[in-house]
Amino acid sequence: MVEILTKYIPERAVQPAFELIKTHGVYLKIVNERITRHGDYRRMPDGQHQITVNVSLNKYRFLMTLIHEIAHLVAFEKYGRFIKPHGKEWKQTFQLLMLPFIRPDVFPQEVLPYIARHFKNPKASSDTDAHLSVALKKYDPPTDKNYIFEIPPGSRFRIYNGKIFRKGNKRVKRYECVELATGKVYLFQPNAEIEQLD
Repeated sequence: MVEILTKYIPERAVQPAFELIKTHGVYLKIVNERITRHGDYRRMPDGQHQITVNVSLNKYRFLMTLIHEIAHLVAFEKYGRFIKPHGKEWKQTFQLLMLPFIRPDVFPQEVLPYIARHFKNPKASSDTDAHLSVALKKYDPPTDKNYIFEIPPGSRFRIYNGKIFRKGNKRVKRYECVELATGKVYLFQPNAEIEQLD
C-alpha cells in the first residue's frame, strides 16, 4: 500500500496517510475519473470500509480527497450514521485529520494560504472553493479547457456533457448562463471548467 500511495500523494504525506488507512481498516480503490465526484466512502454489506478516489487527480487533490473520505468514515463511527454527510461533525473531523498535512513539505508554499482558509470551514467539495480549486489546478496536466471566469461575457461554451451555453452576468459569486437549446438559465461557479466555442 505504501508503494501505491507514493504514486498518488506527496512523499511526506505517504506514511501518515498509510497509518490512517491501516488504523481505520480502509480498502482503497483507485478508479477511473468520474465527472461528478473526486472520491467516495461506503460501508460495504460485509462491514468493510471502501474508499474510492479518482486516478486522474493531481497528488495534492488526491490527498485532500482521500482524507475527506476517511473523515466520513471516522465521523460516522464516532457520531453515528444519522449525522449530515457534510455537517459540523464531519467538518470538525476533516479539519482534525487534515491538520498534520497542512505543511510546506507536503503542499506547495503558494497553495498553503488557500488550504488554510478552506479548512476554517471546509465545504462538501474543494471545487466549490474557487480560489483553492484554481490554485490546485496549476498542478494538473495541461488541457484545452478554460474556467468560466476567464472568458468574456456573451461567449458561447460547452460543458462536459455536450450542452452549450452563453455566459451572462455575475450574480454575487456565480455566473448566470443560458443553455442555448432550451433557454433555461443556470448558475455556474467561477471555476467551472468549460470549452470556449467563440
